[in-house]
Amino acid sequence: MDTAMTQLAAPSGLISLVLFVVAVGVLALLGGGFWINSRIKDREPPRPSAEEQPHLPPEGVTREIQENREPDEIPQTPKGGRALTPYELHNMHTRPSENKDRPRWSKGSSGSFGGGGLGAH
Repeated sequence: MDTAMTQLAAPSGLISLVLFVVAVGVLALLGGGFWINSRIKDREPPRPSAEEQPHLPPEGVTREIQENREPDEIPQTPKGGRALTPYELHNMHTRPSENKDRPRWSKGSSGSFGGGGLGAH
């Protein structure tokens, strides 16, 4: 009877030891993670003070401006000349539009690509 009890108790002692080693390993990984994180945070610059935080401009709160913008015209290629490549059109600017009406989508159209409608017509 004693040998049967000893045989049953032996594997549970081994399982307990394995679980203890795994738990210590997990704790070591967590501790190492906190240590590495603190080293990384020590290398970062300090947080800005209250005086270094952004402030409102002297003229007060800025307001949103809504306007339609139009791109500058693409230069025309002279007859018999070489067409411009996209790399030669790099500094294209926009200007305020003369038309003040905002573009709207057609009725019955969702306005999205693939939305099933005809789009803005």
